[in-house]
Amino acid sequence: MSKETKQIEKTVTDSNPVFAKDNYKIMIAGLVITVIGFLLMMGGYTDDPNHFKPEEVYSFRRITVAPTVIVLGLLVEIYAIMRKPKKA
Repeated sequence: MSKETKQIEKTVTDSNPVFAKDNYKIMIAGLVITVIGFLLMMGGYTDDPNHFKPEEVYSFRRITVAPTVIVLGLLVEIYAIMRKPKKA
């Protein structure tokens, strides 16, 4: 084997993960928060398509709480990506 091939193999085997374990945990938490926000936004099903219930569609939960929770989850994701891992 040539010297370049050995160096490439060493580089591939010595590579570090992109994020630390704590970063992945925070990313999962952000994903869960975002999913909770989308679940809060769901609903409004009716059996009669000719009947519209504005109090269900335009509720405080769907208009204010759910988008706020989604944005919070996205901010947690950004924090998890930008956070530098602690050195041991």
